[in-house]
Amino acid sequence: MSENENAQLARTVSWKQGMFVALGVPLLILPSIGDVSLLVWGLCIVVWVVSVLQGFVQNLAYGEMVTVFPQATGLPGCAQTVFTSDTQKTHIDKGKLIGAFSAWAYWFAWTPVVAIFTMMIGDYLVAMFNWNIDGYTTLGLNMVVGVLIVIAMYLMGSRGLEGGAKIGTILAIVSIIPMVIILLGALATGMFHFDTIATEFTGPNWTWSFTDIAIFFGCFGLAQWSACAWETAAIYGPEYKDPGKDVPKALFSCGFICLILYFFVSTIVYGSLGYEGISEAGTATLAPIAQFVFGDIGKYFALILLIVAMVLIIQTGFLGSSRTLHSMAGEGNLPKWFLGTNKNGMPTNSMLFVSVFNLILILIIGFSAAQGNGSTSMTILSASAMGYCLANGIALAAFVKTRTNVRFKDLDRPFHAPSVWKYVIAILVCYQFFVLFPCLLYWSYVQSNGYLPVILGFVILLAFIPVWYYVQKKNNGVIEV
Repeated sequence: MSENENAQLARTVSWKQGMFVALGVPLLILPSIGDVSLLVWGLCIVVWVVSVLQGFVQNLAYGEMVTVFPQATGLPGCAQTVFTSDTQKTHIDKGKLIGAFSAWAYWFAWTPVVAIFTMMIGDYLVAMFNWNIDGYTTLGLNMVVGVLIVIAMYLMGSRGLEGGAKIGTILAIVSIIPMVIILLGALATGMFHFDTIATEFTGPNWTWSFTDIAIFFGCFGLAQWSACAWETAAIYGPEYKDPGKDVPKALFSCGFICLILYFFVSTIVYGSLGYEGISEAGTATLAPIAQFVFGDIGKYFALILLIVAMVLIIQTGFLGSSRTLHSMAGEGNLPKWFLGTNKNGMPTNSMLFVSVFNLILILIIGFSAAQGNGSTSMTILSASAMGYCLANGIALAAFVKTRTNVRFKDLDRPFHAPSVWKYVIAILVCYQFFVLFPCLLYWSYVQSNGYLPVILGFVILLAFIPVWYYVQKKNNGVIEV
């Protein structure tokens, strides 16, 4: 989306629409709830709840920043606006790279939603039909599912079926219903036992040693990928009818809903399955709960609804990440090829790239798993969580700069976070870069028993830098950097 398009954004979104968008966020807990639980046992409930509370802190800053820069394209767009020089230069503005890298990291944080949930659909199909497959057969299943999904996403998306806040509201509500029904069933049938949480709150070998603490904070680094994702409510800031009032209403309501649902989901899953049950379930955490609650016949209906919900989340990630690439190209940070659209105005070139990118991710992880390296969708998720850490750190640093730099500190702020927030966010910037990011690297190594997630994350993130310099030279006719 170009800046001109952003400048024309109509103020038609109500705070209630922004609130309901958050209802789709808790589904993002499913890819990671098993792995987090297996590392920190019942402490996983603390991880999810505290991560949502972290979202309250940083999303207040985001809510202010998006109303200060209504022409910017979301959080990465704000970062680019802040870190770009205000003087015309004859050489490449290296400061612009910070904001551009933030956009790329943010894109990498969310585009693997397609691959992650595609592989989860494969896992749920295996659990649902009790297929005894592994290795290359599993890779084949995931590739078939992946090809079918990206073709469907591309065809639907190219016809202009991208939703704004209203359609996003509907999709969010529909996507969360199956998970809530399954977990309410665990409560109603007596599958849930609070004693399970009390007796398994920490693992038998947990000593709060340095490595245990590093793992614990690594879980926070991973959990924020989903638990802080209700930033969507803040991103709609320029489109609210009355940003000064609607932004805080939407943010606090979103946060309250997510706080309840993340506590509910993590508590019911762990209290119903316990450590052993989660270990046996693998990625398909809700499959044994659906089996217990609904029986052999009913589980098919419940899990099919859950798979449909996953497809809706995939659609959101697919279209959103495609628009991000298109936006970055419009801002001169990616090759102009990504600007290609069809007659319906949809970014089909970017959609094609997202499709191929995710299929390659599925192929790499599936092949690694077939070789016996223990790779799963968590390998992709932990790599993309690195991007989310960096994107958040840069975006939060941009907020601090808007409060302190003479270029920005006197700009109009339809929504104004508390004055002390610049100091709170400065601490959070350090927390993202110097606590969560390194602990997440260690977490990824321990969980995958290797360096594949770290290598995957660094290769994809750093690959953007030479591409960006090439684009700057080509667009500006610069030879000497």
